[in-house]
Amino acid sequence: MRNLLIAAAAAAAALPAAALAQAQTPTDAPLISFSVSEEVKRAPDRASIGAGVTTAGPTAVEALRANSLAMEKLIAAVKKAGISPADIQTTGINISPQYDYRPQEQGQPPKLIGYQASNQVRVVSRDIAGLGALIDTLVTAGGTNIDGPSFYVANPDAMLDGARAAVLAKAAARAADYARLTGYREARLVSLTEGGAFIMPPQPMPMVEMALDAAAKSAAPVQPGQVGNTLTVQVQYRLVR
Repeated sequence: MRNLLIAAAAAAAALPAAALAQAQTPTDAPLISFSVSEEVKRAPDRASIGAGVTTAGPTAVEALRANSLAMEKLIAAVKKAGISPADIQTTGINISPQYDYRPQEQGQPPKLIGYQASNQVRVVSRDIAGLGALIDTLVTAGGTNIDGPSFYVANPDAMLDGARAAVLAKAAARAADYARLTGYREARLVSLTEGGAFIMPPQPMPMVEMALDAAAKSAAPVQPGQVGNTLTVQVQYRLVR
């Protein structure tokens, strides 16, 4: 047993000083913390469009009935264009009284002249190339309030898979630079936190009132461009002499 202890002590004494220093990093060595980001862009694979119909009637019931018929026609046209029912969602139904605010006799309130009903739906298209034709379909079917399109990627997290190597390389290079500038030999990674991913919001076209001749020969021009996602990583390094 005594011979074994002597052999172990001799082996430890033979370890290079650098290896011992690496194994025993001083806990009082300075720490640096910072964040790095990497942006990824790609063509969108989804587009969202809002469309609605507005009708009027002498009573709330009649205004809503006319509106329901108009919306049924619009939804039927959207489904015929190949949009799945799961990608059509009602976003708002509104019925409001309409008044005549022209000057009345003194002391008389505005005159009720009827009701206005509106119904808005949001449609998700997976066919970016056919988006112009879809907008034409919405307008031809009676849609008067068109909102969008808004472009996005169905799986934004997958966009970041290739960004992690790049963001870690940036972090290592920056930490090494800090070490060099402050007179230390190297910087060792202590902690890493992924977070702060930011999805570039879609840039929708402003809501507009649109009118289109049913015999139009060309679809509405649409340019999808690119959407972006940014990976942000918070890192902490320890500086080592």
